[in-house]
Amino acid sequence: MSRLFESSPQQLAERMLEAGQTRAYLVYDSRSQTVNVSHEMFQGLEDWLLADAADFREHEAIFLALGPETRALFAAFVHRTTRGQAQGGLRHWHYESVEALLRDGLRLSSGMTRKNALAGLWWGGGKGIIARDANGQDTSPEWRRLLFREYGSFISSLRGCYLTAEDVGSNPSDIAEVHRTTRFVTCIPPEFGGAGNPSTMTAAGVVCAIEAAIDFLKLGSLAGMKIALQGAGHVGSSIVPLLLERGVREIVASDVSAERCAALLDRCAGRPVEVHQARRGNADLLAEPCDILVPSALGGVLDPKTIPHIRASIVCGPANNQLVDEERDGRALEERGILHIPDFVGNRMGIVYCGNEQYGYVNGDPMVKRHLGRDWPGGIYQTTLRVLKLARDSDVTPILAARRLADEFAEQPHPIWGHRALKIVESLVADRWERADKRTKAE
Repeated sequence: MSRLFESSPQQLAERMLEAGQTRAYLVYDSRSQTVNVSHEMFQGLEDWLLADAADFREHEAIFLALGPETRALFAAFVHRTTRGQAQGGLRHWHYESVEALLRDGLRLSSGMTRKNALAGLWWGGGKGIIARDANGQDTSPEWRRLLFREYGSFISSLRGCYLTAEDVGSNPSDIAEVHRTTRFVTCIPPEFGGAGNPSTMTAAGVVCAIEAAIDFLKLGSLAGMKIALQGAGHVGSSIVPLLLERGVREIVASDVSAERCAALLDRCAGRPVEVHQARRGNADLLAEPCDILVPSALGGVLDPKTIPHIRASIVCGPANNQLVDEERDGRALEERGILHIPDFVGNRMGIVYCGNEQYGYVNGDPMVKRHLGRDWPGGIYQTTLRVLKLARDSDVTPILAARRLADEFAEQPHPIWGHRALKIVESLVADRWERADKRTKAE
């Protein structure tokens, strides 16, 4: 098992092909508390999930497949679907090992369960992954289109237990390609009747959570504050103008992409915005003296190495899974007097904005906008205050308080369909999904 676990996604794909396999699954049986695997070669992963994987939270299923032509490794993680089908974005990313890919998918999918539940959406938690080609082959436009069409076919094969969407490493054009081969996708471009890129709405939700945190601490307003923003991608760069509108004194931002840094500087010419290009893996921005730290890149940035150097009163940003260890790092932030807003409390607007596209799209939808208001009890502002008050009154960290609320909501069954997605998973196993025609190709 260790060799499989430590191997790269590309090496796993090669081993699957050598064994004549193009699909595989790991499905959790809650009755026997065991993990059923489709093939013997994955037996060691079952042991790891049950014994050593801190991020395994009785996930209902993990599905793996190879692209018929690209031979890329695809994954779909289904966490908890009591509230509805698993939903979460499609991450196109390079992973050094199978372990890194699995850990990322497990954490992100369980985070989506909590995000969807806390937002009051009738979705479960899921996550999609395409293991990025280490050789850069997927930079070819033709190859990329084929890659995402193949992923769409993979999603279609899962019969709707998981719906995908845009995420890190994928963009609206990629989602359009996914949509060509599946109907189980959201964040569809407007020309296909969808809501499109949700980045600006996600940014608005994060700023709403920041303002709730400021009010909780009775710090006044954003006006005159200094912000440190790590990551200037779609969401991070969309946060900047919202902060400037509120009169912040200064924004110091960083990103690993020279192109994104230049674009942000160009957009903010003449404004109090300073942008630095950072080396990949560099965390210097987290130590910037500021009032509010906004993690807007990848997760896993708050740990014993970085937390002692943070010089901010509030940490609140759109990056998923910011804490490497939720309990340990949540306590460390609290001990330093830093108020941390859990990511799934404030970054819900991406899924809120496009998650219910199947019911049609309304410009300026009041069902969406109410999440950004200050009066609706289910909105981001009131939810943030509720989490912070629960943490204070229960003498726990905000992450534990948020988890308590979200996990309670996540156990509420869908009012119409009940726990239908689990039945879909069971039917895939019963119908020997893993033995489907290996020659099937995306059209």
